[in-house]
Amino acid sequence: MMRSYGQYCPVAKATEVVGDRWSLLIIREMLYGTHRFNELERGLPGIPRSLLAQRLRHLEREGVVGRCAAAAGRGTEYYLTPAGQQLQAVIDALGNWGAAWAFGEPQPQELDPVLLLWWMRRRVNFEAVQAARVVLQFDFHGRSTGSYWLVIEPPEVSVCLQPPGFDIDLRVRAELAAFYQVWFGQLALGEALRRGLVEIEGPGLLVQSFPRWFALSHFASAVRAALARTADSAPPATLA
Repeated sequence: MMRSYGQYCPVAKATEVVGDRWSLLIIREMLYGTHRFNELERGLPGIPRSLLAQRLRHLEREGVVGRCAAAAGRGTEYYLTPAGQQLQAVIDALGNWGAAWAFGEPQPQELDPVLLLWWMRRRVNFEAVQAARVVLQFDFHGRSTGSYWLVIEPPEVSVCLQPPGFDIDLRVRAELAAFYQVWFGQLALGEALRRGLVEIEGPGLLVQSFPRWFALSHFASAVRAALARTADSAPPATLA
């Protein structure tokens, strides 16, 4: 539990509420539409279940998170109170700052294919998919090697760690680090395809429409802006 800083200051008080490790990431997940305990755990790989439960109880006591019976009548769903919803601006500002000042080259252990697909599932453009069901197989290589599946059945999207039992409509083969770069806007998909870092196989019409199926990360524009500033400040190239 976060200890008091003993300071009568809004920054100190706010940090006592949301400054614990994982708390802001829990809020990030809820802001992006995750409301079930198991889904929160899946979007936060590495957090112990007991710690997730503890953080949710703390945020509930502080009036940031509420809970209610799930719509289907089974289990519990968590939601952000008005106080929690106002943290959207904090998460946006923190992500934009991180893109500008703390987003260097990834560590190998930070490249998680399941987490990447989990992020992608909530950025699907259903109007562009235009199908009752589409099954994508992702074959990643590099730091992590393996196959994973996205099943798009509007308005639902599922991440599968085992073959889902349906015919595969599109197969995406990609170097994992490069696909992360595409997701965060550091590398255009067209460039990744030209360089052979990403390959897409399937019917021609589906391959052509695939780039419109997903919006990039919420922070892709901030990452791109940071890259542009870095390029502008680099010394000019020489012939030496």
